[in-house]
Amino acid sequence: MLPRSGDVLHVTRAASVQFLRPIMFRVIRVLDVPTYDGWLWLDGYELNAAGDAVNRRSIFVQQEGLRHFQAAPAPRPHTVRTARRPVSRTPVRVG
Repeated sequence: MLPRSGDVLHVTRAASVQFLRPIMFRVIRVLDVPTYDGWLWLDGYELNAAGDAVNRRSIFVQQEGLRHFQAAPAPRPHTVRTARRPVSRTPVRVG
């Protein structure tokens, strides 16, 4: 499954050899650039143990090596507003 904006991933050596030390990563977006089959460029934030963003990064990883730690919340449905009454405007005397 392709990561979505807001997903928190556990990125390990299974995703790329550059991650000898695993990191937690919050996805901003999946970059739309041509890559090798099964590989992705991800834009996002490296997280510390408390879950705070400490470093913005773009990483090149294998999709199959990514582990979802926390999925992004489901998008809210679009709210349809009811029609409003037109405001009656009257001239205002100034001075």
